[in-house]
Amino acid sequence: MQLNQKRLNQKIAKAVIFSTAVLSTSAFATNWTLTPSSRVGFNIDSMGISIVKGQFKRVQSSLNFDVKAPQKASTEFVMDVNSLSINKSSLKNMIFGEDLFYAAKYPSVSFKSTSFKALSNNKYQIIGNLTLRNVTKSVIFDATIKPNTSNPKLLDFNSSTTINRSDFGMKKAVGGVGEKVNIQVNGQWKTQ
Repeated sequence: MQLNQKRLNQKIAKAVIFSTAVLSTSAFATNWTLTPSSRVGFNIDSMGISIVKGQFKRVQSSLNFDVKAPQKASTEFVMDVNSLSINKSSLKNMIFGEDLFYAAKYPSVSFKSTSFKALSNNKYQIIGNLTLRNVTKSVIFDATIKPNTSNPKLLDFNSSTTINRSDFGMKKAVGGVGEKVNIQVNGQWKTQ
């Protein structure tokens, strides 16, 4: 009788240790940051033609992500407006001025996720709050996040969303530049 009880206790102890190990490995997501070669930017189209393209050169970023538990993921970005590089220097004053970014008053743009929704084939919807010109609105990024095939410390990442700039207090249709702004974050996340 004592021998059977001892074996039962050993089996219970092994089961508890195994369960704890499984839970602890799945409960901890990995912290990632965007690689310097990644692109955080936007383009504004007018009549189907891309009029303005911009890229933020200084971005603080973080991603907490576990491919096995994507619903627990979170991400955050802070973009320095004054680091913005645009393809048309003739529009610089307008883009940095009061009608659009108003960089002197609002020096940063931020995004903070509120939830991740896993779809299929490494596709996700990242729902969160975008703050631009001190106006915060909920947006949804359509994203692809997948492990890099040659480096396990990298995640390949592509995401995009479209906003109406007037929703964030920007002047509508300035100088023929369209109302819709297509925001993209593309590149790779890296872990230590």
